[in-house]
Amino acid sequence: MQKEIHSFRSTHLSKNIEIAVYGRYGFALLLFPTFSDDHLENEKFELIESISNGINKGKFKVFSVPGVNYESWLDDKITPKEKSDRHYQYNNFIIEEVVPFIFGECGGPVPIIAAGASMGAYHAANTYFRRPDILYGVIAMSGTYNIEHYTRGYFDDNCYFNSPIHYLPNLTDSYWLSFLVNKKHCYILSGSGENEYPENSNHLSDILNGKGIPHKLCIWGKEYGHNWKTWKAMLPNILDNNF
Repeated sequence: MQKEIHSFRSTHLSKNIEIAVYGRYGFALLLFPTFSDDHLENEKFELIESISNGINKGKFKVFSVPGVNYESWLDDKITPKEKSDRHYQYNNFIIEEVVPFIFGECGGPVPIIAAGASMGAYHAANTYFRRPDILYGVIAMSGTYNIEHYTRGYFDDNCYFNSPIHYLPNLTDSYWLSFLVNKKHCYILSGSGENEYPENSNHLSDILNGKGIPHKLCIWGKEYGHNWKTWKAMLPNILDNNF
């Protein structure tokens, strides 16, 4: 498959970043890393290979972005406020820098599906629910959607607006709800095996049901734990059967 590494200076993150791009054509799959910040993590653990058939057929083009998990919530050397601020900067990086980059690489606006596993599932879902006017859907695997699981007791306004289980129940604005209600590519997945917490996915699904937001909840069996083997089965399954 075609692979390119693109580098540029991020204004919002104030550093040089790299994005790995796989494929030539199709809709855009915006792929977040798990707990690392490595734009090549999904390739190193063969998640890219697991979806290579769709990439090679021109069904979708993958944009594997870096994270700032270890510069925000997983950095024990900075204050909670600094962690929250760095997350805010990352949100702006994705929407104001990565999205235009994707459109430029695809020759114009294309549907963008956010995807990720573990902490990447959180980022993918949070990005989609915050900006459904820009994103077309989400594939979230083995995630938690409660930012309190990362903040260790800290909770400011920015935390609230980055915690789907907190802000979605209070979402009443018909403008923003209309985007979510009229889209169909929202997939929330979890295994039931070792280190998986399907109750997180069930909780989010209950909130979405209460808001009338279409989605598909997929809870896999106990043989599927919190690991790459699970995600390498889940992601191609969703992409092959729903797009």
